[in-house]
Amino acid sequence: MAAVLPLESGATGAAAPRGTTGARKARDQRGFSVGKYREIIIAVAFFLLFDLGVLILNFYTSFQIAEDALGVNLSGRQRMLSQRTAKALLSVDVAHAKGLPADKETEELKGAVELFDVSLKAFRSGATVPGGDGQPVFLHAAEGAKATEILKEAQDIWAPYHDKLAPVLGGTATDSQLQAAVDYAKANNLKLLGLMNELTTALESVASARARNLRAVQTGGIVLALLNFVFILFKFLRRLQTSDAAIEAATEENREILTSVREGLFLITPDFRLGSQLSRSAHTLFGRQLAPGDDFFALLKPLVSDKVLTDARGYVELLFAPHVKEALVQGINPLSEVGVAVKNRLGQDAQRHLSFHFNRVQEDGAVRHLLVTVQDISARIELEDKLQSERRRSQKEFSMLLKAIDADPALLRQFVAHAETSLLEINDIMRSASAAQGEGAILKRLEEIARRIHSLKGNAGTLGLESVATQAHLFEAELLRIRESGGASGDLGAALLSLPLPLEDLLGKVAALRSLTGLQRPRQADSGSPDPVNAALARLAQDVAADSGKKVETLVRMGSQSDLEESTGTLVREIAVQLLRNAVVHGIESPMLRKAANKPDQGKVEVKLVRSEAQWTLSVRDDGCGLSAVRVRQKLLDLRWYTAQQLDSFDDRQIVSHIFKPGFSTAGGVSMHAGRGVGLDLVQANVQKLGARILLSSTPGQFTEFKIKFAA
Repeated sequence: MAAVLPLESGATGAAAPRGTTGARKARDQRGFSVGKYREIIIAVAFFLLFDLGVLILNFYTSFQIAEDALGVNLSGRQRMLSQRTAKALLSVDVAHAKGLPADKETEELKGAVELFDVSLKAFRSGATVPGGDGQPVFLHAAEGAKATEILKEAQDIWAPYHDKLAPVLGGTATDSQLQAAVDYAKANNLKLLGLMNELTTALESVASARARNLRAVQTGGIVLALLNFVFILFKFLRRLQTSDAAIEAATEENREILTSVREGLFLITPDFRLGSQLSRSAHTLFGRQLAPGDDFFALLKPLVSDKVLTDARGYVELLFAPHVKEALVQGINPLSEVGVAVKNRLGQDAQRHLSFHFNRVQEDGAVRHLLVTVQDISARIELEDKLQSERRRSQKEFSMLLKAIDADPALLRQFVAHAETSLLEINDIMRSASAAQGEGAILKRLEEIARRIHSLKGNAGTLGLESVATQAHLFEAELLRIRESGGASGDLGAALLSLPLPLEDLLGKVAALRSLTGLQRPRQADSGSPDPVNAALARLAQDVAADSGKKVETLVRMGSQSDLEESTGTLVREIAVQLLRNAVVHGIESPMLRKAANKPDQGKVEVKLVRSEAQWTLSVRDDGCGLSAVRVRQKLLDLRWYTAQQLDSFDDRQIVSHIFKPGFSTAGGVSMHAGRGVGLDLVQANVQKLGARILLSSTPGQFTEFKIKFAA
């Protein structure tokens, strides 16, 4: 398409192309002027004048040649009449000599004389005479000095001849008159015949001259016409060359525009097919090679949902209806922001967000095309998502600060102190892990890091510090990725290089919390208020239940833990946190399953810390689904830790004991509260630090209870 079309003018959708057709007509009208095509118009006018002149001359000369042909024909008849006159006169003389009647001969003589006489007069002055077929024709006077001289001589001979024939023609001639006529005929017949021959020759010469003139005129006219035609052709070819050069330049500009623009540009015809001009970016945006004539909705179908495709078809049909106001339907464009799955240059699936903008191309009130502008707005959407994510993060940070301010000052200080210590220890472990020899040694250090981070996440959850818990969860995910990707590549030490940044983020959040501890006012003891540890654990249970879609009633009695040493109390709280989370996530069923099992839709979890003589007992009991040795066995098979033959040699107690192994989890997927196989591993590690022992009792479908017994 040339530059007069909206697509090739380089439009990207910013300017409405509705008036493009009118503008094109205006340019065409301004472009056609007499001055611009003056040379061609004059040449065509001369060509027409030449043709008209040659036609008139040809007609006139042809008419004269036709008259000359009549004169030549009648001059030939004069020769014949002169001979007939002499012959008829001699016949009359013979009949008279024999004494026979000569009526017939006289009549023939009379006809020849009259016709010769009238024709001779016509040759001299022009007159109507009988033609060769007896029909009257007008004979023009003979032209040329030669013909005039011949006719004068012929008249000089004919006049006495005609006078001498008059008595014979009247039938009153005497013998002497007849003899005088015969003698005159014999003396002048050959002269008269010769003059008529010369007249014929003279007339033929005039006709030949006219024929030559006609040929010259025709030749000249044809030559001039050819020259004029060559001139017109030359001018036309020059203008055509100039026009082609302009079109080529416009086409090249359009090609450069369509090649360089980042937007996808193309036209849609009323039958929803692509026009002949497509920008290069259109192929990339659609993730495939487009071709003129492709069905627009067939191209769109694999990219969007069926509903969006149906809505888009209806919207485009509205735009092709001229009675629908374009401005009124712009706001219902279903393709103004649409997520699509396309193939990138490597042939891989890529998610993009595209924006389709439609503009009408109208002519005489009818919508001829739709100009479609396609833009990749993925960067904008990504930025909006990041801003939204940052906004949510800021809200979480603010919420965390509010909860931290509202938290028990002693618990918050303990958490901050323990968290800083754990994070610094993690940093030391990371350094030692990077220098460790052997994959096994590095994996053990990674397991230790996972326990400490999981403990930090649980403790943050008890205080409602969601931002810290989320950051710890992300740290766990990075640890898992390192174990999997580093183990596969055989370079775990190098994979650890990605951990310092998330560790620094955690340290920053803990440092912010530490600054808050100095702003909190000490709370006075209130016998009516619940113990802060009990309240924190109860809140944790409710948060985990809400996130898991469950209902739980929690009874926490940890008041006596204040009698424990600080280090022991910290370990006990960590154990309680992990067992409580485990009870809610793995033990308590969903309300629907509980109803199916004839249980209340709200589960129960009890957390108790009691002292009897020289021994402490921490118990966590839930009325959930209980532990299933069969389920644990199947999980061990899925993890490929054992073969079926090896597991057949284990009893149920040995199989269930694997729930404390690092990386083992019966959860269906990884969530904020379960799925990484660290919680019970952390419980076992803390139990060992306490020098305690753990007791597990469970009845499938009824309850599970963990008891941790350690010395007072």
